[in-house]
Amino acid sequence: MRDPYSVLGVAKNASEGDIKKAFRKLAKKYHPDQNKDDPTAQKRFAEANQAYEIIGDKEKRAQFDRGEIDAEGKQRFHAGGFDGFTGHEDFGAGGRRSYRSSGGGGAGGGSFDDILNDIFGGFGGGKARGGAAGGGFGGAGARAKAPPKTKGSNADIVARVSLEDIVNSGKTQVTLPSGKTVNVTLPKGVVEGEKIRLKGQGHPGENGGPSGDAMVEIGLKPHKLFEVKGSDLHLDLPLTLYEAVLGAKVRTPTLSGAVNLTIPANASSGKSMRLKGKGLPTKTGGHGDLLVKLQIVMPPHGDDELDTLMKAWKEITPYRARGPEFD
Repeated sequence: MRDPYSVLGVAKNASEGDIKKAFRKLAKKYHPDQNKDDPTAQKRFAEANQAYEIIGDKEKRAQFDRGEIDAEGKQRFHAGGFDGFTGHEDFGAGGRRSYRSSGGGGAGGGSFDDILNDIFGGFGGGKARGGAAGGGFGGAGARAKAPPKTKGSNADIVARVSLEDIVNSGKTQVTLPSGKTVNVTLPKGVVEGEKIRLKGQGHPGENGGPSGDAMVEIGLKPHKLFEVKGSDLHLDLPLTLYEAVLGAKVRTPTLSGAVNLTIPANASSGKSMRLKGKGLPTKTGGHGDLLVKLQIVMPPHGDDELDTLMKAWKEITPYRARGPEFD
């Protein structure tokens, strides 16, 4: 073992503060957890550790300066035996010997732990014995056991999607657990209740673990005009009496813009007309249809001329509106 003053790079008359500062610098630089693939750094860390055990302890430093112990803390032989040697041998982490003096306390063990706790955030929870035992840092082979990384849980999110978004943009906005808002691309033919997985966008993990996933469930917003049945849309189209009798071109809304729908003469209320490809996207890449149901609406107020016409029509051209099953 080299001279501990040389190891820490301080003079023999260095103050306790200078010694501690030098050790902190070396411990931070060569700690095994910071240099896992560098055996040289591990050796330097153990050497600095041993050096600080000697000259970082006021009593041991005095013994070393008087020549009573060597750089490893072993008692030097004198004619009268080993002064103050307890005969106890302690094997610390990594199999390194350390000898303890019967002279008692000093600042070595406790100060060593305090310094490493300051530098590395409290690793090595066990109480240090000579800077080498227990769960501390007393050896190049020692490792602080980090808390396990835990994956975060999945986040369940319901996205209310408009029919217009499905047909036109094909995207919807979603707010993640982080508070961030993102645009999510809707799959072709998306349906109510379908789920989209956003990997790594769920709740964060613990101790640096990966985040869970965001599970986005699609919910369709109710529409004031259209009813969804599979990939088809259904629409009730109100008609005046004269449009139904005479026929007309009626402006009819669709999700991609209004179109003119030709109503044939003598159209009955309840008749359905189909607009091809004006429904929702399908899984195969096409579109469903828009089914338009005609609904004849009578005038909002009575009309004498209409009453007279209907009375004459009833006498001249009667017809059945209901089948025999209603008789």
